[in-house]
Amino acid sequence: MYAIIKTGGKQYKVAPGDVVKVENLGAKAGETVEISDVLLAENAGDVKIGNPTLSGAKVTAEVVREGRAKKILVFKHKRRKNYRKMRGHRQDFTELKIKEITA
Repeated sequence: MYAIIKTGGKQYKVAPGDVVKVENLGAKAGETVEISDVLLAENAGDVKIGNPTLSGAKVTAEVVREGRAKKILVFKHKRRKNYRKMRGHRQDFTELKIKEITA
């Protein structure tokens, strides 16, 4: 059994027991989160496709931790113009452990 969910503007394929890093949800570690934007659900060969989402379907997950990803360096320059700009960025994330898929 698996599902395609949408959260934070991205889509993820999840199955029960999976650990997924998604955009920051603002939930504390140990809390339970329900995601109702389920685009597709599959159970033993029976595929249900939403238009755009499945009504009544949800994915229940537990927040494992919140954190920040590794730093990404962004370097801009223009040749022969002495223009250099260096910036860093760390993206916030929430790590979820998928408990149950209800379709």
